[in-house]
Amino acid sequence: MPLLPVHPVRVQPYFGYRNENHLRLKVRALRSAAPQFTGGGRWQAFRTMLGQFLSREVADLPVQLEVAGAEGSQWFDGRTDQEGYLLFDVPLSAARALPAQTAWEVAVLHWQDRGHAHCADAFVLAPGREARLAVISDIDDTIIETGITGGIASLARNWRRVLAELPEERLLVPAADLFYNALGGGAMLEEGEAHLGTRQTAAANPFFYISSSPWNLFSYLVAFQRARGLPLGPMALRDWDFNRATLGSKGHGPHKEAAIARLFDFYPWLDFALAGDDTQADLLAFAATVRRYRSRVKAVFVRQAGPPSSAEEIQAAADIRAAGVPLWLGEDYSTTRAFLEETGLVGETGAANVVRTVAHQEPG
Repeated sequence: MPLLPVHPVRVQPYFGYRNENHLRLKVRALRSAAPQFTGGGRWQAFRTMLGQFLSREVADLPVQLEVAGAEGSQWFDGRTDQEGYLLFDVPLSAARALPAQTAWEVAVLHWQDRGHAHCADAFVLAPGREARLAVISDIDDTIIETGITGGIASLARNWRRVLAELPEERLLVPAADLFYNALGGGAMLEEGEAHLGTRQTAAANPFFYISSSPWNLFSYLVAFQRARGLPLGPMALRDWDFNRATLGSKGHGPHKEAAIARLFDFYPWLDFALAGDDTQADLLAFAATVRRYRSRVKAVFVRQAGPPSSAEEIQAAADIRAAGVPLWLGEDYSTTRAFLEETGLVGETGAANVVRTVAHQEPG
């Protein structure tokens, strides 16, 4: 009999997304309890967050993905890698029409553990046919200060914020719940209890989040967004180790630039607004995006939260403006309203959501 309790295998779905012909969904297999970020006091908060970083990955686990369709379910087989990750990047067998309005759809994950069959709901964002604008937003220092990606010294300095503060403790406004059942992607269920094909409303225009934070913080970040009333969306986070490559400042720009390009190519009919800050090479990634997709970038918002801009960032801002793309730079988000009116974007639902996302942001 083991000295310590052994948790059952839990497959953690991250938010996925699809178009009419393709679906992308990343998952991770872990031996851990589902994270709980409400109640329990400071010690429970510390244990919960520590558990996110000291996770026990399950390698080589067979997982099946079931996707609902008009002519029945489509099934995909996969197997987790050495870190417990599995990316379903799969073609749909027939064109699956997108909903008129942007919606969250439910696919189902299936796996076996100790002779028992389990399943979990996996939320997949389907942009609406009527949507014309999507938003790609950074997370760190744009909507939350994580203290995890500013270097090893920053991690040591901010350990309490990272490991011992619950999401609602970072809020200055009453808690709001936009998507209560979406926390962490859904609970582990007994076979037959999932909600395949269920559709739930989402923000009128789709939101996507790109961050240098580790995948370990996914559930925490979702809980924070829910509590702040922010629109939820698929996240592109980073695989994480205790090394300078992931804790330091290098690699932020290439990671974000590649993730942004993937979304632009995946949704060629959508225009995008980009929102970020000046602490993790967002300006450089946004400028590269403008150079590649100039006509499809409607606006760029950059919160100035760090030290004075580098020469590279100054040039990046100049390149964005030279391409004719409206650029907002400032410390106070209250001025973005005037910016939107001047650029004619005030009527764009997605652009207005950018302001609502960050207008009441307070550092720290």
